Amino acid sequence: MQQLVQGIQKFQQEVFPQKRELFRRLALGQHPSTLFITCADSRVSPTLFTQSEPGEIFTIRNAGNIVPAYRLPAGGVTSGIEFAVAVLDVKEIVICGHTDCGAMKGLLHPERFAHVPAVADWLTQVEATRRLVLDNYEGLDEAAMLDAMIRENILVQLQNLQTHPSVLSRLAAGTLKLYGWIYDIGQGNVESFDAAKQSFVRLDGHCSPEATPVARLKRQMNAPSQA
Repeated sequence: MQQLVQGIQKFQQEVFPQKRELFRRLALGQHPSTLFITCADSRVSPTLFTQSEPGEIFTIRNAGNIVPAYRLPAGGVTSGIEFAVAVLDVKEIVICGHTDCGAMKGLLHPERFAHVPAVADWLTQVEATRRLVLDNYEGLDEAAMLDAMIRENILVQLQNLQTHPSVLSRLAAGTLKLYGWIYDIGQGNVESFDAAKQSFVRLDGHCSPEATPVARLKRQMNAPSQA
């Protein structure tokens, strides 16, 4: 707690004064351009690795960067998506998974979460990811299987986004783009799903994979790309 308090003091004394005008504008309202859906993992800091300023991205976080299929009554993820798209008018949605994801490890070994029933219940929403990988990625070692689970889960969640009415409407109008990313914790790299290549490619400042049209998502059922 002392470390957090010291951080607040540093923010108030050093950071806030330099960005006073920015925070003055933000106090009047928010206008983010991007909805960023990512994992709750403490090692994943989207504002850090994207170097975003406050107010630029609207963030939803949960274990496994899961997007439940649309239904009512709505949960926090569904209502957050609707607010970002229909009220804040974001132009892009990024679903960002990451390496060494504990939720994806749980899909490979559900027995490990037997003592946390709420977590186990949450992960039942990505049974499609688990079944897809177990049925179509035979013969891989543990690390490669986890990598496949992380990648396929991002694509499954991109598909789930299409079940949300506000998202589907904006996709049809051509005013919303979807992206699937993977953040490598140990290397600091980010890969983005390239719909044309049907694989994840590294973002290095010189390439910009096209937005992912959900209806075009196809999978090559083999060992995951090592790009």
